[in-house]
Amino acid sequence: MPYISKFEGAEPDGTAWTRVDGSAPGSRYRTQLLPWAVPTLEHMVDTPAQPSPQIPADPDWPQSPAARNAQDLAELVMASPSSFHAAAEGARRLEAAGFHQLDERDAWSGDDVRQPSYVVRDGALIAWVTPEALGERAGFRVVGAHTDSPSFKLKPRPSTGHSGWWQAGVEIYGGPLVNSWLDRELRLAGRITVRTEQGAESRLVATEPVARIPQLAIHLDRGANKALSLDPQQHTQPIWGCGDEPGDVLALLAEAASRGGLRVRAEDLLGWDIVLADTQQPRLFGAHQELLASGRLDNLTSVHAGLEALTGRLDDLRGGRHIAMLAAFDHEEVGSRTRSGAAGPFLEDVLVRVGAALGWDEDRRRAAIASSSCLSSDAGHLVHPNYPGHHDPAVRPMPGGGPLLKINADQHYTTDADGAAQWRLACRSADVPVQEFVSHNAVPCGSTIGPITAGRLGMRTLDVGVGLLSMHSAREMVHLEDLHGLGQAMQEWLLG
Repeated sequence: MPYISKFEGAEPDGTAWTRVDGSAPGSRYRTQLLPWAVPTLEHMVDTPAQPSPQIPADPDWPQSPAARNAQDLAELVMASPSSFHAAAEGARRLEAAGFHQLDERDAWSGDDVRQPSYVVRDGALIAWVTPEALGERAGFRVVGAHTDSPSFKLKPRPSTGHSGWWQAGVEIYGGPLVNSWLDRELRLAGRITVRTEQGAESRLVATEPVARIPQLAIHLDRGANKALSLDPQQHTQPIWGCGDEPGDVLALLAEAASRGGLRVRAEDLLGWDIVLADTQQPRLFGAHQELLASGRLDNLTSVHAGLEALTGRLDDLRGGRHIAMLAAFDHEEVGSRTRSGAAGPFLEDVLVRVGAALGWDEDRRRAAIASSSCLSSDAGHLVHPNYPGHHDPAVRPMPGGGPLLKINADQHYTTDADGAAQWRLACRSADVPVQEFVSHNAVPCGSTIGPITAGRLGMRTLDVGVGLLSMHSAREMVHLEDLHGLGQAMQEWLLG
């Protein structure tokens, strides 16, 4: 059987040419690449902003404010199959709203940081708006979120296979509901580093739907509906083609990276940070089209709300009391202990440099931190109607009941009385209902970037988010009004 062995070039319209071994001499095959497979982050942010990939028009899609907000979130999700794409799409949206990019390798002046600005570090993004007049007790209002989601990450030497099937070697990233990834059409997406004449450079890449983790037929496992058990090594390796010999996964990535005439060969790939991503589009459903099903709602719901809060009322923020900031970190699902994670130095680096550019000394900067707050926004849990006993018997968050205020005695969520007051007042100003989330005592909760930020910076931190069902599934669900309410309340909190 033929298999891809060499990429031979691409045309400006995004058509890639590949040589296929076993085909007739001189044969080449055309592959139309994804329109959102942006080749480089630098290319994206240094060129005029382009429209997001659009979800096809749906005549049944409502036109209420909550539904339009969900439509915009859906476009963000489709443009963001990886954390690197999420940072790039966030940068594109900020550019369109008038923000300008700062480079961490350059010196920052007061004029730089007084403009609406942003910085990208790998798959993380920090953006801010500085008020025109800062008082003596001005600090920062930081919305914290994360760009990554549970998935599967491509291994070194990823081209494998068995029994005539081409497979890609992957390892589990974070804590996905593994069974939800079975029998879904998947793509490979993320960042590659390629050899160039100047040395090396990074590029974003996303393939078409190409892979699938197939489930074993019920006839071959009669007990699957009673006790499905998936070995993380043996049962999670996706197939992506057929052939007598293994296909070349790196050639596939090189092909996708060569969109727009940027030639990349498989042998030029020096490194990769590639994950699997579901290709099914977000979709409204429910009796009143009030629910949204989508991948990566944890935590692109908060990234989207933060971007909308920062760009939607820019003039108001310029007249506000505090520097309004969005910090969208990477690697939350695996502990945050990276240069672009919340446990790393990224946020502190930006806070220090913004203060220095504004002329603050060390005492003034520490005073600003003492006047600051961080709104750690991450998804939470609604009461599951099929498993009501897994939730607290008195605190019962419901769909459409508003964004969550998350509380935990062991400080896995860092909301205290003062933080709770901040959020309740913001929700009241936005005319948005609010509901609490606390875990059942026998079902411990997870955690967020909130405790990490509070412990690293000493900044008051509170935890909020939207309630989901099926969290960490390949496809989660949320109520539209809760999504919309989170963004509205977040705007008011930033202005507080």
